[in-house]
Amino acid sequence: MKHTFLFIILLTAAMCSTVSTDPVKETEAIKKVLEKESATWRSGDVKAHAECWHIQPYSRILVSLPDGTVIDVPPDAIINPKQDDADLGGTSSNSDYKFSIHGDHAWVSHQEESISKDGNKTYSYEIRILEKIKGDWKLVGQSIMIRKPEQG
Repeated sequence: MKHTFLFIILLTAAMCSTVSTDPVKETEAIKKVLEKESATWRSGDVKAHAECWHIQPYSRILVSLPDGTVIDVPPDAIINPKQDDADLGGTSSNSDYKFSIHGDHAWVSHQEESISKDGNKTYSYEIRILEKIKGDWKLVGQSIMIRKPEQG
């Protein structure tokens, strides 16, 4: 009987630890990080931008250009960019979010429209990989596919 009671307590504790919190709350928290990451990159706020990231040994940042060229961006360049790289100016808008959240790991896809400070527009599909670190969602990797506007 004592073993059965202990088993039930351990099973209940294990189930409670794997149950995700409110999915709406999690998607909003992730969305907030992604919007902050986009905005801080363009504003040149290096410190706030770095706060959106948690570089892991397996972190990868890949950028695919419309001509098929792929750029493998060193993760350190994202959290410690040269001032010329971070101070882009302009705005961005993310849309068409799709979430897959599993405990403290998530991936999100979305589209982004970026407008540079001189008015040029760039369109992309983005896949972002996040992990919950000390209770906060952080980016650990991403793949950005730059697309032509007519690819819509």
